Amino acid sequence: MGTTGYKIMLLLHVLSAVVAFGPLFLYPPLRRAGATAEIAKLHLYMVVPALVAMWVFGMGLVGMSDEAIQMSDGWIGGALLVWVISLAISVGLIRPALTDDSEGATAKLSAGVGVTHLMLVVGLFLMVFQPGA
Repeated sequence: MGTTGYKIMLLLHVLSAVVAFGPLFLYPPLRRAGATAEIAKLHLYMVVPALVAMWVFGMGLVGMSDEAIQMSDGWIGGALLVWVISLAISVGLIRPALTDDSEGATAKLSAGVGVTHLMLVVGLFLMVFQPGA
């Protein structure tokens, strides 16, 4: 786990998480400013691919860990669940709400961003404290 390759994989995993979750903090004010088309492009071409990359690099970390981290570890299972929920909300709730100007879409966007932020906190907790390791 102390190899340069592992550290590079960890860096890419963390960087992809920053790219996947960071822009979501800007969505509500950008939507109020009328930049819905730009946000939709950002989400589709940057945020969703970064979520997928985060999973790829995370699985790479498990594989490179010399069996110190197992897929059966509770925190890995929890992190995968958090990732699935985040991806489902990102694609199924946030993305459609970005191009809709109705009040219902505004509520969906707010709810989706809020739940995604909660998933970020839960995911960070799992990564830092590794319960069940």
